[in-house]
Amino acid sequence: MGKGLCCGEVIRLRGMKMMVIMLGVTVTLIRCGVLVEGDLFSKQKILEVERKLTQLRRPAVKTIQSEDGDIIDCIDIYKQPAFGHPALRNHTIQMAPTYDATKETKTMGKMDRWKKRNEEQSPTTVKQTWQKSGSCPQGTIPVRRIQKKELLRDSSVKDHGRKKHSSTLSRHVSEFTDNKTVNLQRANHSKAILFTDGYRYNGAKGDIKVYNPAVELDDEYSTSQVCLINGAYYDFESVESGWAVNPSVYGDRQTRFFVYWTVDGSKKTGCFDLTCPGFVQTSHEIALGAAIYPISVPNGLPYQIIVYIYKDPVTSNWWVQYGERINVGYWPPELFVALSYHATSAEWGGEVYSSRVGTTPHTKTDMGSGHFADSVWGTSGAIRRIRIHENSPGLKFPDIVTTLMDEFNCYNVRYLSDYVEDPEFYYGGPGRNFMCP
Repeated sequence: MGKGLCCGEVIRLRGMKMMVIMLGVTVTLIRCGVLVEGDLFSKQKILEVERKLTQLRRPAVKTIQSEDGDIIDCIDIYKQPAFGHPALRNHTIQMAPTYDATKETKTMGKMDRWKKRNEEQSPTTVKQTWQKSGSCPQGTIPVRRIQKKELLRDSSVKDHGRKKHSSTLSRHVSEFTDNKTVNLQRANHSKAILFTDGYRYNGAKGDIKVYNPAVELDDEYSTSQVCLINGAYYDFESVESGWAVNPSVYGDRQTRFFVYWTVDGSKKTGCFDLTCPGFVQTSHEIALGAAIYPISVPNGLPYQIIVYIYKDPVTSNWWVQYGERINVGYWPPELFVALSYHATSAEWGGEVYSSRVGTTPHTKTDMGSGHFADSVWGTSGAIRRIRIHENSPGLKFPDIVTTLMDEFNCYNVRYLSDYVEDPEFYYGGPGRNFMCP
């Protein structure tokens, strides 16, 4: 009879056997997929990502490496992604609006004095980080290059760049607990906004204070924007612009300038920036989705972006103006149905997306600065010089405005209209806190 194995030898043999099994599993996985920067992805997803990149990327006339890691491609304006949309195959680019979009209707008695004071004490407007490293020539547009790793880590390559749609929609569905009231208009979306509706709106404008809110998970986001809408809450058309922290779209947690559109409540259409065909860019100065700087800090210097979305009265294109000087580009009316005529609502404020809004535990993702609305110390998100464009020739403050908070214990608002020369809107919050567990 052979000599038996001692206990230690048995354990070593079993360990070696397990290592061989694990190695075999790893080899099998690698055969079925591809390792990218330590993460394993299926060959099918790799192919899907490569097809998407082929659709989005265009040959660059010039490439700029930004200090923050972004790559900016200067591409021929006539070869931009917009023209991949079926409705825009034969589109002729409108290089400039047909009228001066900065005119203002003097509807407030103290407007002249307010404008003079605003010019003297205006907060500093922010710039884009990539501009430190170079500029794009005339006849091109700067396009932030979408990296392969960003698409690989997105849960849906097909829907990359789109706001996450919720299959479950709720209109004032309320849940009451001892600590929190949930009043979500759309599941997974929490808003704190000022809005006006009931009229025909051809434009909306605001000076939006810029912050860098903490976003807890990669599939969550926090935005602050100006928005124009037409349609029902569950199937609306909208155009919007502002700043966002959105890891799933941009791959990091920097604050970035964005534009967004949809014609069906983000179910199947629309996207951020140029991640799908639709928005026609004309400016060689502003890169959509690029990081902006400097950023405001509570009790520090206030920095802002000035955003104006308006409809051209001749072409019906919806233009986006940045900083009261740069017309970035436009959405053609061919993309829309109701918005090809006008908007019926305008909104200013913040939005947080998370599957954990309206639940316990709540997300810790900030809105605005992460501080609750504060008009005294200047620590919260803020929008000033709120304007709309109706059928009059210029801008004015809305006749009637209303505030809305989906979760007032998590994110709240304050509208300041008394004893000020121009109304101001404050909003924000930390998400999870002792009142919003």
